[in-house]
Amino acid sequence: MQWELPRLYADLQGDVLFSPIPEAPLGQKFPIVVTVHDLIPLRFPKLISFLRFYFRHYVAQVVAEASYIICDSEATARDLHNLLGVSVRNIAVVPLAHDHKHFYPRHVPKQNYFLYVGRHDHYKNLGRLIDAFAMLPDQEVTLKIAGGFDRRNTPGLRKQAQALGVGDRVQFLSYVSYEQLPLLIEGAIALVFPSLWEGFGLPVLEAMACGTPVITSNCASLPEVAGDAAILINPYQVRELADAMLNVYQDGQLWSHLQQAGFAQAQRFSWQKTADATAEILSLYN
Repeated sequence: MQWELPRLYADLQGDVLFSPIPEAPLGQKFPIVVTVHDLIPLRFPKLISFLRFYFRHYVAQVVAEASYIICDSEATARDLHNLLGVSVRNIAVVPLAHDHKHFYPRHVPKQNYFLYVGRHDHYKNLGRLIDAFAMLPDQEVTLKIAGGFDRRNTPGLRKQAQALGVGDRVQFLSYVSYEQLPLLIEGAIALVFPSLWEGFGLPVLEAMACGTPVITSNCASLPEVAGDAAILINPYQVRELADAMLNVYQDGQLWSHLQQAGFAQAQRFSWQKTADATAEILSLYN
């Protein structure tokens, strides 16, 4: 990163170095454009964390020296300004997207489960999700949690579900392949994604594209992705989350509205738009 990239840049007589992650060679005189997806390690620091050190020192220096910074969302742009002091004049928001050929309604039968997709990190708020699920009166509905096993957090979540008496109805699916993910999403009553913070929130967009209603948080980038097409809840309020799940489960008219509105919202995003906006920024240095 620090030695080979500058050499390659010189050999290729580049106009600009573009890095789709917040990593770049330091102390260079040529223009550098980087993408920052989120600053979650600074928002939710752990006592002993390489990532916190990495973001506080290395990433901070990269964005300070960058000619331009691309962010996935307005929320990340605000974090760059507020947490690292980056000038808003050097930031552009370019939303991500989903694969329209992969995430689309396949008309699979709906089944009796809510779905979460993602890691088991503490900021993903799975503890409150399990608490909310345990409040639901229907004993036939299940909660499927898709995402790789995390030795730091998954065992505690399993114990929590057991202690609440829903251990047999909270299913930890581990990693789900890209090929199987759309089928899993579309079969759900709703995607429930109560994360405390996200740089974008791809599962929300992918679920809406599949025609699956979404319940997600009213903070960070998630309202930018969901718009008015999802139920937005305070992720710290367990009762509010439980009520949202119950309403989607019981109210067929609400379910249909969210399905249609979510699909329409998802069509506003495309990788072509992302590519065009990125290319326009890079063209400033041609």
